Formats: sequence, structure tokens, C-alpha cells
Amino acid sequence: MDETTTPPAGAGIRQLLLALGEPAIDLVAAPGGLEDIEVCDVAILDADEEPESYRTHLVLIIGARGRRALRLARAAARRGAAAVVVKMDPDDDRETLKELSEDTGTVVLGIRPEVRWAYLDSLVRDVIADARRAGEPESAERPADLFALAETVAALTGGNISIEDATSRVLAYSRSDEGVDELRRRSILSREGPAHYLSLLREWGVFERLRAGGEVVRVEERAELGIRRRLAIGIRVQDQWLGSIWVQEANGPLSDTAEQALVGAARAAALLLVRHRTGTPSDLQVEEALLGRMLDGHIDPRTFAARIGAELTKPAAVVAFALTDLARPDSAPTGSAPGGPASTGSSPSGSAPVGDSAAADRPAFELRRAEMTSLVTVHAGAFRRRALVAAGGSRVYLLLPGLPEGAGEGIVAGLAGDIVRSAEQRLHLDVRAAVGSVVEGLDSIAASKTEADQVLGVITHRGDRCVATIADVRSEVLVSETLALLEQHPRLRDPRISALLAHDREHESGLVPSVLAYLAAQFNMRAAARLLHLHTNTLRYRLKRAETISGIDLTDPHQCLFAHLQLLLETETVPVRDASHTSSYGH
Repeated sequence: MDETTTPPAGAGIRQLLLALGEPAIDLVAAPGGLEDIEVCDVAILDADEEPESYRTHLVLIIGARGRRALRLARAAARRGAAAVVVKMDPDDDRETLKELSEDTGTVVLGIRPEVRWAYLDSLVRDVIADARRAGEPESAERPADLFALAETVAALTGGNISIEDATSRVLAYSRSDEGVDELRRRSILSREGPAHYLSLLREWGVFERLRAGGEVVRVEERAELGIRRRLAIGIRVQDQWLGSIWVQEANGPLSDTAEQALVGAARAAALLLVRHRTGTPSDLQVEEALLGRMLDGHIDPRTFAARIGAELTKPAAVVAFALTDLARPDSAPTGSAPGGPASTGSSPSGSAPVGDSAAADRPAFELRRAEMTSLVTVHAGAFRRRALVAAGGSRVYLLLPGLPEGAGEGIVAGLAGDIVRSAEQRLHLDVRAAVGSVVEGLDSIAASKTEADQVLGVITHRGDRCVATIADVRSEVLVSETLALLEQHPRLRDPRISALLAHDREHESGLVPSVLAYLAAQFNMRAAARLLHLHTNTLRYRLKRAETISGIDLTDPHQCLFAHLQLLLETETVPVRDASHTSSYGH
């Protein structure tokens, strides 16, 4: 680099130390302090090389120890290095290195012998890249997905959330109206952790534990310092530490599932931070699109498995989620049986998902679906590392690949139940979940998705179950599939039933609900009358009137069977399989 050229933005030495962390790296000497020293690039100086210009570089002295390292470090310092790094044991003599630092004004850092130079080089470059992005427009620095994730985790934990990168710079945080301590307040205002507090956290070993693995770290309250109780977890991809998620206890205790929520959130945040760091915001959308096309059978599961890193031959399952209208009719219209004909204009799926009326309030629907998607992502991340979530139309789909051998629908239904309860308790969302059967591998996953859609159609219509598997509603699903076949063939209609329906629409005589209730009660006159809140003589008269108008014989089992099916279809009493959820994803 030419000496007159302004170097690109970089990372401060303090940021590097926070990201690299003790005990792997140690500050040997900084004669001028750390505040104004910026590192814009990394250079490697080998024992056999001639030093060049290292203006604003962090120079790694490799292949040399002792006096030879000292000679190279001094040469790099004289050529403009912002800092030099040498390998040293804890008991090595530091005095000569401190003298070098005093003479040249260069920061000297020491790393342990077991730390690989390639790892250090990669990590420093990542920190510099993160620091450069900090100067970009706010939309690039603070991705909206991270804020949505923070809000979801806040709802699940009952605390105040912040998501930080490896240098303790605040990337996203949840809304917090009360119970904010001094550390959180100052961190959000300055968008990074205050130096004094960060020093204390390092002294207490918090950062070391965060870097060590995926366990939740507890930080007890320090009232004298203005620090409330916290939980934290590191965000990692393999051996690389990308940042951390913090939950600060507000005015009340954290939820019992706070630690589990943090584990799932860390896995969800890892992908978001990789996208943020690499500048490829479309990666997740690509995986979501691939998931949808794979579930519909439009792309090869083998290609999909290779793309997301899943094992093709391990058990897998799909869970489908839908938001439902909170105002669900509790009873049928007067003179109709519960489960009788729906009122005019009702959806074929009965209690309709919010998405079916989304045109009236699209922004509200999109917001609620985003909240549900984020909630499913956090729970699924704690359950299965390679879980993948995607929204499609009014539904959200969860793919659980790589399940243990012998896993059944019960364990998946348990996860779905946890998600539905959290949605209600934490986000005040009314959600239904349908579990597709566990299949032998991703080759068969489209069948699991189709089954989940079938089950979801039934339970959103009935409203008496929040979570179900095919075993819970198999008969209803089979009837729904039969009605779908009947709907596809208009010629399969009994004109006598069509005439009865036309008469009822014109005269509002209540004959169709009466016939439906009678058939549903398996020809039990008293039971059907109770369903309709009618006297048995009134019901008997209506049935005779229906036979007279239509010409059907309600004592003939074959006529009754087809009459029942056609009435269920024409009155939309039972949900008919929605082809949009089995042949076209996301529209």
C-alpha cells in the first residue's frame, strides 16, 4: 500500500482482543494504549522472508521463536505494523518484547503455541470484515431477521434480549419497556458493550465459557454494579465463535424454558450471522424455496439433502402449522346440527386460517405469520440442529431430518405441542399443528408433508384439537379425500339431492340440516332431534318432507350413503382436501 493512500476501515485492537479472547491471546504491551489503534489487514512474516510495508497491519510472526522472533517483530514494527503477534509460553520472558513495544510504539500480542496460525489469520480477517460492515448503512448492519428473532426469544424467556457479534457489538435487541439495567441501557445506546463491563465479564470468565461450547452461561446479579441476572449462550459454527445471545432478567423471573429457548435461538442465529458476515442474504431464502419444491416433489431429495447437509436415508417428518381465527363459532346456526351445513360464505375448511382472509388485513397477517415462523424456528433449533422452517401461503412448514432410528410421531407431536402452547402463552397466537408420519428418509418426505396438510385441514375445521397426527383423525382425512374425488367429478351427483339442496336454499325449510343430523346420528331419531334441539315429531315430519321433495328413500342404505357424501360436499360441512397445499407450495 502506498504511504499516502488512506487505508480501508478496520477493527480496533480492543475489538480483536475481545473476539480472540483469553487465554488464547494475551496483551504483552501497548505503550500508547488501545483506544486509537486500528488494524486494517493481516500480514504473515516468515523467518525466511524480507519485511515489507505493514502500515496498519496485524503482523503474524511465524516460523520463529525467541531472538529470531524478536528481530522480525522489530522489523515489522519499523515498517508501520499496528501490532505484531508472536508465539510464547506463559513463562517466557516478556521484558524484551515490552522493550520492543516501548521503542517502536507498536502493540505486542502473544498467543499460545497450540493456536494454529491459519485459525488466527481467518478469525482476525472475520473481525475486520465485521468492523467494516459496522460503517455500512444501518439496514446492512442490523438485519431485520435478527430483530425478529430477538423479539421471539424475549417472548419465550420473559427477559430482555440482545444479540451481539464476536466483538460485543450489539446487532439486534428486543423491545424493553421496564426492568432495564445499566449494562443493557449503555450497550444499546452505544451499540456495543461498555469497556468497563466487558472487562469484568472477561475477568469472571464469561467470554471464555461462551467460546467453549454451546452451553448456557449464567451470570448472577451484581446489584452494586447495576447488573441484573443474565443468561447467555455463544453462537458458533463448528469451531468459530460468531457472537452471543444475552437475556437479562427484567422485573420478574425468567421462564422455566428460558435455557432451552436460548439453545434453539443460538442455532437459528448462527445462519443469520453467517449471512450477515458473508453478505449473502439470499441463502436462507434459497433453502426455503428448495424445501418447498422438494416437499412438492419438484426437485430430487438427494439434491436437497446435499444442499442443506442432511442425511438422505435417516428418518424424517414434516409438521404443518396454521394460524386460526380467534373468533371461532361455538355453535351451528339455529335449527342446524353442530357439524351441519356451514353458513353462507364460509370457507371449505371451516374455521379458516387467517391467510384465507388475509386480503382484508394483509400486514397484520404477515406480522403474525412472521412471529409464528420465528417461534417455530427457535423451538425446532433446540430440538434438531438441521431443522428447517419455511412459510408457504397461510401455513408454516417444519422439516425435521435426521431423526433417530425408531422415532415415531409421538416425539414430534410433543415438540409441536410445545410450540402451540408457547404461541398461545407467549405470543397470544392461536395455532394448530399437524404432524405427518415419520418416513424412512427424505426420499419419502413429500408423503409426510401431504399427510400433515390433510390432518391440518381437518383440525382447523373441527377446532377441538390443537395438535394431531394421522392416527388421531384418520377417518376424517379419508372422508375428506373421498369428497375431494367426488368434487373432481361433477357427473357423480344424485339429482334428487341437488333438488333437495335447491329447495332448502329457496325456502330455508331446514330440511338439509335435518337429513344431515339424522344420517350423522346413524338413523337414531331421538339423538338427531337432540342435536337439532327439536322435538322428535318435528324432525320426523321434516324427514318425510325431504323424502317427498327429493324422492330419496332414507331407509335405503345405499341411497343414504351417497346422500350423506353429497350433502357433506355441497354444504362444506367437512373440509375437502385443498389442492393448493398438495401441488403448489407457497402460493
